[in-house]
Amino acid sequence: MQSLTFNFLKLLIRFQFRTVEENNCNELAQLLLDSAKPRPLVLDARSQTEYEVSHIETAVHIDALTPDLAVLSTVSRDRPIVVYCAVGYRSAKLAQQLDKAGVKCIYNLSGGIFQWANEGRLIFKDEHPTQFVHPYNAIWGKLLKATYHPQEW
Repeated sequence: MQSLTFNFLKLLIRFQFRTVEENNCNELAQLLLDSAKPRPLVLDARSQTEYEVSHIETAVHIDALTPDLAVLSTVSRDRPIVVYCAVGYRSAKLAQQLDKAGVKCIYNLSGGIFQWANEGRLIFKDEHPTQFVHPYNAIWGKLLKATYHPQEW
C-alpha cells in the first residue's frame, strides 16, 4: 500500500509541475559517481531542521520559501542542479521557480529523500552516515520506512 500511495503522489507532483524535469534516485546516484561529467549541485529544499537531521551527502541547504539565488550565481550554466525535499513537492515548486528565473539544467529528485533512503542509499548528518530522516510530519512520514524515523517520532 505504501508504494502505491507514494507512486500516486509522485504522479500528482509530475502532473502539477509538468514543465519541471526530473531525475530519479538511480540517475542522481550515477551523476554523483560519474567523474567524466560535471558533478551536480544538489540542493536540499527542506527546512533547516529537516536538513540538520540528515541530507544527501553533497547537498547544500536552500530555503524553498525565499531562495537565495546568489548561491547559484557561481554555478556553471551547464552544471546540472538537482533539487530535492521529503517527497518532491517543495523541490518541484522550487525547481519551477528557478527555471522561470533563468536557471538552466535544473531537475527535481522524484520521490525526494524519502525514496532515496527507502532504497537504502546513504544519508548524512554532519558529514557522517546516519540512519535517520526527518519524517516532515506524522502523515507524510508514513511514506518513509519506519527504520529511518528518529526515535522521538
